[in-house]
Amino acid sequence: MEKKDIFVQMDELDIRVGAIHTELGALKQKVKELLEDNKRLSEENDQLRQLFKREAELDRKVVSASAPAKRKIAEAGHESPAVSTDALTESGVAIGEGHDNLTRLYHEGFHICNVYYGHLRTEGDCLFCLSFLNK
Repeated sequence: MEKKDIFVQMDELDIRVGAIHTELGALKQKVKELLEDNKRLSEENDQLRQLFKREAELDRKVVSASAPAKRKIAEAGHESPAVSTDALTESGVAIGEGHDNLTRLYHEGFHICNVYYGHLRTEGDCLFCLSFLNK
């Protein structure tokens, strides 16, 4: 009877070790997914920071360039309240604005194709996106 108990204990131990092994495999897979997600989000965050810096620099240049021009117009008294310079730029940009936005998104590192739209491009150029841009 003692030999039988030893085999039963060995079998139970084997089952527990198998369960621990399975649980360890699942935890390893979860850690791998979290690390990949962290890497992807870090890359996206870096790209967005660079974009924000470029946009902030552009805004500063536009504001500094337009401030003297607005002062001159105001001093001369030629500014009409009905027509502002902002309205003219908005109407001029309306044509092709969607295509320009998609091109900008693609150059910022995002997919614009119907397959992966909105996902971060991590492996270089996407043929689907390029095909869409060339239409």
